[in-house]
Amino acid sequence: MDICGPESNFQCRHILSDNELSQIADNLKKEGHKIGLVLGTYDLIHIGHGRYLEMAKKACDFLIVAIDSDEAVKLRKGPRRPLVPEDERLEMLTHLRHVNFVTIATDFDENGVAGYELIKNIRPNVFIVSDMNQYSEEQQTELKKYSDKVLQLPRQAETTTSAKLRLMTLDFVEEAKKKIEELIEIM
Repeated sequence: MDICGPESNFQCRHILSDNELSQIADNLKKEGHKIGLVLGTYDLIHIGHGRYLEMAKKACDFLIVAIDSDEAVKLRKGPRRPLVPEDERLEMLTHLRHVNFVTIATDFDENGVAGYELIKNIRPNVFIVSDMNQYSEEQQTELKKYSDKVLQLPRQAETTTSAKLRLMTLDFVEEAKKKIEELIEIM
């Protein structure tokens, strides 16, 4: 398995079960490698995602990216999200050089917020979070039980997928308004 080669090698890098991912992480740690874990949606990948993952990779030897399941995204962001289904989001991430393994985070609460099961299973050396995710002191204490370090990274772009969607919607509404006004004038 050449996860560091020039191809995406999706079948080798997409890990289906938490147990298998835990075994891979344990074996890599036994070999002296530092494991990093990132959670996120990664819907409509943009430059901020790329920069964030690049920074995350600098903190570890092997970076695992766990995406939110489609079900969790719908709960947290609404019924029309994600725009890109989980299987495509997973595969897209394997095309990014900083990502070594991908999986789906299936443990989440009624609001679509990820739980700690994946973190407990993998026990990464570094759990990497965005400074947009404000964990309470209690949550940070809990996270530190399962990870040597919780690394908070700053936002890497001025835009988000949600902001881009809002702009696209506003543009569409503005265009529709113009067309309706033109039709009214003709009548």
